[in-house]
Amino acid sequence: MSEKTIMLCCAAGMSTSMLVAKMQGVAKEQGKEYDIFAVSASEVDQKLVEKEIDVVLLGPQIRYMKNDISKKLVDKKIPLDVIDMQAYGMMNGAKVLKQAEDLMA
Repeated sequence: MSEKTIMLCCAAGMSTSMLVAKMQGVAKEQGKEYDIFAVSASEVDQKLVEKEIDVVLLGPQIRYMKNDISKKLVDKKIPLDVIDMQAYGMMNGAKVLKQAEDLMA
């Protein structure tokens, strides 16, 4: 299985970096190889050029940007969703990882 790349995107990249750490821990426990990282909304374009992204998850606080970001992903056929608000608030790495996996399936 090739490594999948999961990009989390939020206003500044700070709160999602804690969630990234939780997701990485869960993936490791499950023996999965994922490249999971967080970026601020302003870094999305640059990362789409630099990396092969398999799925993009938006922090609930920037859900209003979903349409703009989805336009950038449509040609690349990259799935996009807003992180479940409750899972985000609870920093539930397992639930958010599952959300990402469901989108990549």
